[in-house]
Amino acid sequence: MAVKKLNFFSNTRLYLFTIIMFLIVLGVIFKLFYIQFVVGDEFRSIARERTIKTESVPANRGNVYSADGSLLATSIPKYTIRFDAIVPSEENFEKNIYALSDSLSGILGGHESDWQKKLRNARASKLRYLLIARNLSFTQQSRIKKFPLFELGSNKGGIIIENKVVREHPIGRIAERTIGDYRSNPEGKINPIGIEGAFNNELKGVDGKQMMQKFAKGNWKPIESMSYEDPQDGYDIVSTIDVYIQDIAHHALLKQLEKYDADHGCVVVMETKTGEVKAIANLGKGAEGNYYERMNYAVGEIQDPGSTFKLFSMMALLDDKKVDTSKVYDSKNGVVTYYGRSVRDSNRKGYGKISLGKGFEKSSNTVIVQAVEESYKSNPYQFVKRLNDMGLNKPIGIPIVGEGKPIIPQPKDKTWSAISLPWMAYGYGINITPLQTLTYYNAIANNGGIKRLKRLKKRLFILKFVRMKL
Repeated sequence: MAVKKLNFFSNTRLYLFTIIMFLIVLGVIFKLFYIQFVVGDEFRSIARERTIKTESVPANRGNVYSADGSLLATSIPKYTIRFDAIVPSEENFEKNIYALSDSLSGILGGHESDWQKKLRNARASKLRYLLIARNLSFTQQSRIKKFPLFELGSNKGGIIIENKVVREHPIGRIAERTIGDYRSNPEGKINPIGIEGAFNNELKGVDGKQMMQKFAKGNWKPIESMSYEDPQDGYDIVSTIDVYIQDIAHHALLKQLEKYDADHGCVVVMETKTGEVKAIANLGKGAEGNYYERMNYAVGEIQDPGSTFKLFSMMALLDDKKVDTSKVYDSKNGVVTYYGRSVRDSNRKGYGKISLGKGFEKSSNTVIVQAVEESYKSNPYQFVKRLNDMGLNKPIGIPIVGEGKPIIPQPKDKTWSAISLPWMAYGYGINITPLQTLTYYNAIANNGGIKRLKRLKKRLFILKFVRMKL
């Protein structure tokens, strides 16, 4: 009786165990079915997102050339070579490791045995992202791609090639601010500078796309068998800069700044007939006492033009028919006083009694100021309007970012006072950039006046034409 009872309980436990296992199997089958056909697409999508991504492939940025075809800025590719040590088959690895180590030793240095040890250790440790070399030139990476084992490609040889583009200026730091840059600062803010910044859309091209796969230690490598969208190269820019003239302007400016221990200065050379800028040098003293292009003073710095502004005072006087160049003024021993403020000539003895034309020739402050004050003191707005009509109160409108905004005092301004008019006459209380001053002078040198100036401003500065990179 006891044996039958024991058999009954044993059989019952067996049946129960069988039923439980059957239910577990059914649950597993149901789960597999559910994952495969119900939520499978969702999980596969999540897996792809975590292990496969689309990465942007930067387009080749266009070059910037001088007027004579010299390179001012170009993109140089720099390559990094890595090795996926588990990709090659055992046969391929053993067959090529000695020749590969010898080749790597020859181009990168180090002993052949050290390279063998490094590669074998990587394979033993199943490393998939072993660094071989950084900052290689195109020629170097092309040679390494043809080395034994690596010549089999990424899928059989395990070679991983990454590249980045470095912007270089072949002529060095000359015209550095004018050639410019376009990249983000450490805070992520884009600061477009010079030609590079002004014509970034033309230079940058259109980036391509590359599928990347994630593997050990969070590293990624390209998937050659999956979709790849080729980048479109950017346009080349041909500027009006003449490298020979630029070099002369740069070193002439540097010599004078060092001679007088000046804080900063600029030089702009403009072709009179066309208005094209042939050279633009900007040098400022750094904390260590050396001079370098820290700011584009010619384009961005507004300041009192001083005696150079007398030309525009003369133009206003003559265009408004206020005086004749033969009218005589007394320079009064080189000093005239208005409202308790003195205007002095550089010649401390003055020029005696001279004509307006002679006073302009001598750059006499006292003569020009007297002519403007006497002619416009009852209606200063007429003088200022003449300056405004010349366009002196507006920027030129060049494409380079950061052009200074001129300041021409207006009679309606709260800061206008009795001395504003005489001080403006010889270039004080006014702020314009060096490039703006040169542009206005160039318009006059072209026998132009106001209409010529307006036409010139539309075509001024750095671009001559754009062409597609071949």
